Amino acid sequence: MRAIWKGSITFGLVNVPVKLYSATEEHDLQLHQVHDADGGRIRYQRKCEVCGKKVEFAHIDKAYDDGDQTVVLTEEDLESLPAERSREIEVLEFVPNEQIDPILFERSYYLEPDSKSPKAYVLLRRVLEETERTAVVRISLRQRTRLATMRVRDDVLLVQTIRWSDEVRAAEFDSLGDDVTVGKREMDLARSIVRDLEADFDPEQYVDEYQEQLHKLVEAKLEQGDALDTAATFGETDDDEGAEVIDLLEALQRSVEKRKDSGSDASEDSGAKGSGSRSSGSKTAASASKSTAKRTARSGTSSKSTASKSTASKGTAAKKPATKSSSSKSTAKKPAAKSTGSKSKTTAASKRKSA
Repeated sequence: MRAIWKGSITFGLVNVPVKLYSATEEHDLQLHQVHDADGGRIRYQRKCEVCGKKVEFAHIDKAYDDGDQTVVLTEEDLESLPAERSREIEVLEFVPNEQIDPILFERSYYLEPDSKSPKAYVLLRRVLEETERTAVVRISLRQRTRLATMRVRDDVLLVQTIRWSDEVRAAEFDSLGDDVTVGKREMDLARSIVRDLEADFDPEQYVDEYQEQLHKLVEAKLEQGDALDTAATFGETDDDEGAEVIDLLEALQRSVEKRKDSGSDASEDSGAKGSGSRSSGSKTAASASKSTAKRTARSGTSSKSTASKSTASKGTAAKKPATKSSSSKSTAKKPAAKSTGSKSKTTAASKRKSA
């Protein structure tokens, strides 16, 4: 066992160093909920009813609701309260054992001596046994002051936290106030039944039959292979925020694979197009360089082009008379053509006459 608290018992001038251990434990199988269709784990989410978002523990405060209004208590508010961190089990009084009503008992803890010499521990234990008394003590556990009892059980000091008096409800039932008459014969039969069942209490003879059968059922299913892989029951949504990360990673992985597949298909279909595009690209680059060179040549030889234009205009003006002379020559030849036509006509007429 592991100690959950260390301190000392103080009564009068006596101080007894002790360690505190939990004296009880649960034997019930811890069951959780799953989906009947696929065995997926069912979890409860911490969701804000105002914004509808999931809330982490770091952003959760405590609050008190009186029915009409809610008072929120932050961590700073709770830390401002006087925390109970006392390491002493203070003995308040010693009372007869039978005066402690079992309805008050909550949790039980063992006390172990925490010193080289357990003499003070043994002394307190023997005094409680001889006097048949139970010590009422005050102890601070988990920053809360609790009322408890301390008594002897199997040579060990046992501390049992008890409820405060205002935490026990009063049994107020109208049916208990009815006047009921019980006959002598009925009382005698009841007494005989009690005598037949009289015995010393032995808790070990009683077992939790339900839990035993539940354990056997689970073991039988495991042996038959009727079980699911625990990791598979969580699926893809293991945790509130963790599930979003898993989905994002999977989406990114799928998108990368999809791009790889589409990229390989596109490279096969456009293999020839790629070379054409490269050649057209080189042509475009060449034409661009040529146009750049032309622009440079034009800007660099603007004066020369102007001079050549003037020279060309002069040359055109000089050639114009030659053009006119040639046209005149052709005009002069035209009458000759006409005369030739007339001679041929006269020759043809003379031939007809002679015939």
